Amino acid sequence: MRPEILFPLFAEIDSLPGIGPRLKPLLARLLGGEHIVDLLWHLPSGLIDRRFSPPLDETIDGSIVTLDVWVERHDAPPNRRRPYRVICKTQSGPLVLAFFNARGKYLNEVLPIGEKRIVSGKIDHYRGEYQITHPDRIGTEAERDEIQTVEPVYPMSAGVTGKTLTKATRAALATVPDLPEWHDPALQARHKWPDLKTALHQAHNPESDADLSPDHPARKRLAYDELLANQLALALIRAKMRTLGGRVTQGDGRLRKALEAQLPFAMTGAQQRALNDIYADMGSNGRMLRLLQGDVGSGKTLVALMAMLNAIETGRQAALMAPTEILARQHFETISPLLEKIGVTCAVLTGRDKGKNRKATLEGFASGEFQIAVGTHALFQEDVQFRDLAFAVVDEQHRFGVHQRLMLAGKGQAVDVLVMTATPIPRTLTLTAFGDMEVSKLDEKPPGRKPVDTRVLPADKVDEVISGIGRAMRTGTKIYWVCPLVEDSEILDLQAAEERHRILVDLFGEAHVGLIHGKMKAKEKDAVMERFAHGDLSVLVATTVIEVGVNVPEATIMVIEHAERFGLAQLHQLRGRIGRGDAASTCLLLYGSPLGEISKARLKIMRETEDGFVIAEEDLRLRGAGEVLGTRQSGLQAYRLANLELHGDLLAIARDDARLIVELDPDLQKPRGDALRLLLYLFERDEAVRYFRSG
Repeated sequence: MRPEILFPLFAEIDSLPGIGPRLKPLLARLLGGEHIVDLLWHLPSGLIDRRFSPPLDETIDGSIVTLDVWVERHDAPPNRRRPYRVICKTQSGPLVLAFFNARGKYLNEVLPIGEKRIVSGKIDHYRGEYQITHPDRIGTEAERDEIQTVEPVYPMSAGVTGKTLTKATRAALATVPDLPEWHDPALQARHKWPDLKTALHQAHNPESDADLSPDHPARKRLAYDELLANQLALALIRAKMRTLGGRVTQGDGRLRKALEAQLPFAMTGAQQRALNDIYADMGSNGRMLRLLQGDVGSGKTLVALMAMLNAIETGRQAALMAPTEILARQHFETISPLLEKIGVTCAVLTGRDKGKNRKATLEGFASGEFQIAVGTHALFQEDVQFRDLAFAVVDEQHRFGVHQRLMLAGKGQAVDVLVMTATPIPRTLTLTAFGDMEVSKLDEKPPGRKPVDTRVLPADKVDEVISGIGRAMRTGTKIYWVCPLVEDSEILDLQAAEERHRILVDLFGEAHVGLIHGKMKAKEKDAVMERFAHGDLSVLVATTVIEVGVNVPEATIMVIEHAERFGLAQLHQLRGRIGRGDAASTCLLLYGSPLGEISKARLKIMRETEDGFVIAEEDLRLRGAGEVLGTRQSGLQAYRLANLELHGDLLAIARDDARLIVELDPDLQKPRGDALRLLLYLFERDEAVRYFRSG
């Protein structure tokens, strides 16, 4: 499907000079992809100016210079501890080139006695002599233009050298075709943006520090290309959802009334407002795609359940999909007793279900015997069929991509989709990640929820904390003890949790202290969670696997070790595991010293507020968009050319631009539309193109 003009940019990186089978995987890891275009998006972060060629007495120690030298002699050292010295003369005096662990044969070849060479490197004064140790570049007069230039410096990783990267990038730039312009001419003229080819050449060949600035026209143009590709893809999907036509789903309210009668509390104003939005979407001719953002404990599950019952009242089915087995089973355990009382059937399906049980569940979905399906991504496997699926809820959306939402929606005819997240997302990120959806917010807590008392303590108070939880255990309290993610390592992470578990077992006994971590099998995790929720375990030592959705109302104490290593959103999620019953709850944040400024600010915010939306905005301010939610595990779009903190103004322009494009040319058939298709393919937003093609 990719247009032929883009084929050169999507060739593999090992088609470039200097990239062989050993380098390819290392470079692909650095670039985040293995195509030539991935190399082009990897922009320089600095530069080395090799144009400076002063007389020796005008040089500054530590500066980079490029000099003409005539080689006079080689002084080979008596042992490897001493440097190999090549004595040269320049037009302004003698210069020594020093090499450690050098091979004499090689140096005689590159610096032959009596010959002139161009040498570039860092100059220093050493024992009264001018010296360059290990010159970066040595070449002949014919290579002067290659050496005496401004050299881009790229972000690097182990095994990849700057020289290799620069050489490969030069070759990559030569493959860039002349593409038609996709930007609005007035916008381009106002910002003085060059065309794409020129912008790439300028960005990869900076002449001064100003050329590295995110505000440089070439860099701004590339950032806008990326933002527009993202916003246009979302706008096309959103427009398609609207035009695809939905089915009007309006129940008679009997099941919802019956459920409300079972509840021991009244719904909040925010829940009612969100439901009014959802019912209006379901009752329209369009297809619903709505994001329900609710802070921890704001009652999203009840909103989802009410919306599902609206579909059930019309004789159709609904599905609820969660990212993990623990969450899927927990949703099932929460809603099935309520559904039973009002006569609605429900079944759960996860990857663990096999054999007869699975077969019976699948038959129940296909026949309509089960009105509500709860499950993991197992729900969109091919053999899962529904009699008449009308409504789908996707929980913790940031773990699922757009295409997975579409796959679930494809399990029925004109399925309405509600996406839920307990991770409050800053407004700018909502636009970039969920621009294809309408948004409803639950910004009130259900009545009776007590605020969590959050305290910040140095790590050396850990013995006092342990005595405190010993006292709490005797009164029947349940306690979470969370250990940190250490340097992104599952293994170290595990050691921290295992070590803490061992210490607490020694003090309180194995019967009362459990351990849960990501490396355990799902069955083992479930068994420990079950003992903690309903059995004899009083303390649960855990890594961050408990972050999302786990519900144990009896747990009222949360200890987080090395809280300074967690992001704000993560701390907020973890704290949300307590304060779910009617007893007072306490969260203890233990920090290691010394604390950096950002960590201090983070812990201060945690102490001052429980409002997830305030916390999310602060998290964005402190850490930057790339890290909020931890882009890798969150599925949030990681930008390579745009920086949301610096290019926020461009995001707003891109959003308006995309909206206008879709209004005027919904199928991208006009001349600018043809060019914009190329933009979508260039930034690998193919699913948007496929989506509007497939109808």
